[in-house]
Amino acid sequence: MAKRPAKHVVELEHAAIPWLLAVAVATAAPHAQHLPLWISLLVACVLLWRSWLWQQNTHLPGRWPLALLVMTGVAGIGWQFHTLFGRDAGVALLVFFMAFKPMEMKTRRDAMVVVMLGFFLLLTHYFYSQSIPTGLWLLASTTLLAATLIRLHGGNQPVSTIFRYAGLLLAQAIPFMVIVFLLFPRISGPLWGLPQDAYSGLTGLSDKMSPGSLNNLIQSGAIAFRVQFSGDLPEKSQLYWRGPVLNDYDGQTWRVNASALPRPIQPPTIESQGKTYSYVMTLEPHNQRWLLALDLPAALPSDSAIAPTFETRAKDPLVSRARYAFTSTIDYVANRHENPDQLRRALHLPPEINPRSRELANTWRLKFESPEQISNAALLMFRQEAYFYTLRPPLLGQQVIDDFLFNTRRGFCEHFASAYVFLMRAAGVPARVVTGYQGGEINPVDGYLTVRQSDAHAWAEIWLADKGWIRVDPTAAVAPSRIELGIEAALPAGDPLPALVRIDTDWLRRLRNRWEAGNNAWNQWVLGYNPARQREVLSRLGLHEPDWLNMTAVLASLCGFALLIVTALTLYRRNTLTPAQRAWHRFCRKLNPLGIVRAEWEGPLAFSKRVARERPELARVAAEAAGHFADLHYGTGQPVQLHRLRECTRSLTDLLKLRTTSRRNPV
Repeated sequence: MAKRPAKHVVELEHAAIPWLLAVAVATAAPHAQHLPLWISLLVACVLLWRSWLWQQNTHLPGRWPLALLVMTGVAGIGWQFHTLFGRDAGVALLVFFMAFKPMEMKTRRDAMVVVMLGFFLLLTHYFYSQSIPTGLWLLASTTLLAATLIRLHGGNQPVSTIFRYAGLLLAQAIPFMVIVFLLFPRISGPLWGLPQDAYSGLTGLSDKMSPGSLNNLIQSGAIAFRVQFSGDLPEKSQLYWRGPVLNDYDGQTWRVNASALPRPIQPPTIESQGKTYSYVMTLEPHNQRWLLALDLPAALPSDSAIAPTFETRAKDPLVSRARYAFTSTIDYVANRHENPDQLRRALHLPPEINPRSRELANTWRLKFESPEQISNAALLMFRQEAYFYTLRPPLLGQQVIDDFLFNTRRGFCEHFASAYVFLMRAAGVPARVVTGYQGGEINPVDGYLTVRQSDAHAWAEIWLADKGWIRVDPTAAVAPSRIELGIEAALPAGDPLPALVRIDTDWLRRLRNRWEAGNNAWNQWVLGYNPARQREVLSRLGLHEPDWLNMTAVLASLCGFALLIVTALTLYRRNTLTPAQRAWHRFCRKLNPLGIVRAEWEGPLAFSKRVARERPELARVAAEAAGHFADLHYGTGQPVQLHRLRECTRSLTDLLKLRTTSRRNPV
């Protein structure tokens, strides 16, 4: 039986190894912020170890020690994440393998595995972030990967030349990238959609509230949503963005009433009493169904409904950035005639808790004749007595409301809203807690109203006969600047808030506004290119009802057309000669009458040696011309060498004329 021929193995150049280590660092380093610390340290140590081995030009570790280290690392990742599947565990494994693969890298084939693993690892960065910095980092890393491929297969060349070729390759791919982006079918939902960690990291309001829960959210400067009004916008003090309404209370925590979630048999009645506002809201994903409309919505987007407690709910949880068009009114009468079940829920309190607060509420009920007077008494107490607005309230005991009202007297919006609603219910006034966001800041660069997580807020509603549900904000009684100017104006300087929110320097604020406007444009036109936006674009292109057959045909046609253009430009560039090439070709043509014709494949140095063999008298000028052209075309030649190359052509002409004259006039 004939033996199979041995495969040709190309050894890896020693000078190419730093390129591959740079690839490993560029593709793995950004994941350090998502990985456990021990994995990041292990990966860093392994890559430093491999760099030291390269510098010392010593042997790599044996196969069995490496196998033991790899098995130990994989077991550690399994122990850390309790699985080897899913987003976080899978990314950890890829980063781990990227660090260890260079430890056994000896051939070009091994190097290709590192490069391909680098391309795949780049995709995983979009699982965590799709921002502009991430895109720029991945573009730079892709350029490095392409340059590494050129270095592996093209040999040792100047670094600038390698990166110029890599940039040219990526530039040629841009038309295809744009065509695929516009026409490839869009998929709703996040890039990662497998097990439990599919939506991990999404933050926002919760369906429950206890002391300290909003406090944690407010310390984030992340953007919750952006709003673009079609006309004038309300005063900042009227910007209440309604989220979940909390009806159930167990003495510690307020929760959404589960029975209020389904679509009501009869929708709530909202009577607009004044101007309405139309706007488009771009919501960041929060994995919940509420849409945070301006209080209260008068017209809803499709696939949404209004709950009995007036919050707008989408059909499915919001797991990706989405745009919604609303019309809202800020002057209204809501449910003038309320369902008795809703009123009973708005009066329920657990028995035998907060006795001092109950006693105070009972005193008001006996003293005052109307619910409005009872509400005013509570607000007057907050306004005139020593209550303080702070993000650092003392811890409360078992009797939460009593401890806050009569002992600590320091709290945040959730403390004041919770205490107010408890007092109202204890006094016989239907009341409930509303959570959401209050305020926002106009970005003068793009005109969008930006609402951050730090604008999270809690307020209250009471129901009055013939007036419906009335918004009451107890925080405004204690810290009116919170509602008029924003949270940063209401809190003392020592309270924790993101530095991004507390910016008071003009140039820093302008820089932040420009950066956020750029991010918003990126979100609207790139990340926000969803199926609906794609259908809109295709309709403008003449595909009013596109299906996969039409889209495939258009995609193939445009890609083919782009390929023709790129090919034509490449051929044009190939046929366009540089000044050095024109001078060299002119020199070579001068030798044609002597029967010395340069072949297309023949390099300048090889051609000059052939000239020296066939015409020794022309050896010096041919060697000089070939040297100048080689420096100019392949190396780092100087402009003066182009002049000397042309001088060589003139010298060759003189030599040929002298030779011809000698033949005609022999001595």
